[in-house]
Amino acid sequence: MCQHQPRCPDSLAPDRLAARVVTGQPVQGWSLLCNGIILFDDGGALLPGGQVSGPARPSLAGPPQFRARVAALAA
Repeated sequence: MCQHQPRCPDSLAPDRLAARVVTGQPVQGWSLLCNGIILFDDGGALLPGGQVSGPARPSLAGPPQFRARVAALAA
């Protein structure tokens, strides 16, 4: 449990990724937050209950032809 003052956000709170890092393995690409979340370098997270929070998808940038081509490849 969190011993910080003020307490770190709960693992289900909207600002849950603002919790302090307890330990990290930068070579392996992850950090354990005080609220039990494992945060990965790509922005994905594993919550204590086993739920997965995927990384934020990058927005498609560039001219319309590029966006259409990328969208077609993703389909």
